[in-house]
Amino acid sequence: MNSLIALEDSYLETLNNIERKKYLQKLKIIKYLYVKGAKTNADICSRFKISSPTSMALLSELISEGLLEKQGRGKSVGGRKPELYGLRDNSLFVMSIHMDRFKTRIALFDNNNNTITGVKTYPLEISKDLSALNALYDYANELLLTSGIDRNKLVGIGFSMPGLVASKEGNNNTYLLTPDTEESLQQVLERKFEKPVYIQNDVKSATLAEYHFGLAHGRRDVLVLSMDWGIGLGIIMDGKLRSGTSGFAGEFGHIPLIDEGSLCHCGKRGCLETVASGIALVKKTREGIKAGQDSLLNKLSEEEMEQLEPQHVIDAANNGDQFAINILSDVGINLGKGIAILIQLFNPELIILGGKIAEAKQFITTPIQHSINAYCMSQLREKVTIAVSELGKDAVIMGSVATVMENVFEGHLES
Repeated sequence: MNSLIALEDSYLETLNNIERKKYLQKLKIIKYLYVKGAKTNADICSRFKISSPTSMALLSELISEGLLEKQGRGKSVGGRKPELYGLRDNSLFVMSIHMDRFKTRIALFDNNNNTITGVKTYPLEISKDLSALNALYDYANELLLTSGIDRNKLVGIGFSMPGLVASKEGNNNTYLLTPDTEESLQQVLERKFEKPVYIQNDVKSATLAEYHFGLAHGRRDVLVLSMDWGIGLGIIMDGKLRSGTSGFAGEFGHIPLIDEGSLCHCGKRGCLETVASGIALVKKTREGIKAGQDSLLNKLSEEEMEQLEPQHVIDAANNGDQFAINILSDVGINLGKGIAILIQLFNPELIILGGKIAEAKQFITTPIQHSINAYCMSQLREKVTIAVSELGKDAVIMGSVATVMENVFEGHLES
């Protein structure tokens, strides 16, 4: 096995100072090429302040080790076009897991973000305690075995989930709660999988995906709003993902905005989620149908109505159902009020709407924009663009891959 991708402390301890320096330089190059894409020798020299012969020697070794390859030529600044060096497909692998309230999605990606297995969906709900982890491991291990990849090339696992996720501590304060032991959730998972595991809130994972691969790429001040069963917020300020002291920044849906409002599952009354989330959308729809509203959704059986999801309401709206359109409009207006506050707090250049409710497109974006126009100062709202994510439902899965590739080398690079 290639020692560079082992990332084992025991291996590092066998190296002398010169070998260790070269090893760390290679790791830096691998990470740089993952984040920035194929680069020239001159780019690498400039980025790491090393000489051209040193850089070429490192690149040659990485090519011989099967991690890099030449990928065409870059732009010429006079003379012959320089060769580009990039990560070779299938050099390293990452497993991405998105565990949600009602299902779990798992995929394997290589270092160039190519999915090896496709994204597989499993009927596994996230649990309050650790009871779901055995089934999760079984599903993940089965996928790994059927993929046929070399397990030694799996450098880490990205694990995204809802809730108050404290990434630095390695715990979720809402779901998968660890008993009163010294082990964190992250340590439990690493012991189980025998690989580095990086846990993250699902909205922050989606935000990282937008920053690396989506509409936020190259932007410095962006808000990513996840509108699914709940409402979440990812914050990019000055080109960096902001998490706050405990990692909980972005609990936008649990800001109380409605006087004497309904009880939220967080324990407070009148949270934005009670009037502007997938939960609220389904609740309003059921209440309307029960009250006798004329709608295409009247065709649903009692059992189907119990299993109602936001997608059913969106489909009805797309078929011209005025009741469904009105419900989405109400949700959009309430969301717009909250977004107006965010614009005045953060002064972003772009707000990206993601999640299931964003798939309603104009039925949700139009009322949101109307509400922003009514409640936000013109000097701020005129500087921000509202856009629907182009990454779709795979944003969280892709963000988990970025989390692993950004962090898996850090322990060695900082040591």
